[in-house]
Amino acid sequence: MVFEKIQEIVAEELDKEKDEIKLSTNIQEDLEADSLDLFQIINEIEDEFDVKIETDENIQTVDDLVKYVEKQQA
Repeated sequence: MVFEKIQEIVAEELDKEKDEIKLSTNIQEDLEADSLDLFQIINEIEDEFDVKIETDENIQTVDDLVKYVEKQQA
């Protein structure tokens, strides 16, 4: 559930196909997102899941985002 929603947000923000986005996808390297794109993705995820994502969390992959959100919701 968390992955699917994050996948949807990332796809929408970066204008990519959802099936391009896997857990192992590196947001900046694989999807060519810049720091502004990452900021927008994080904002959308924070709004959607009502969590706060610290910028020093070293989030690089979609899996990093999923695990972080799941941990915050636990």
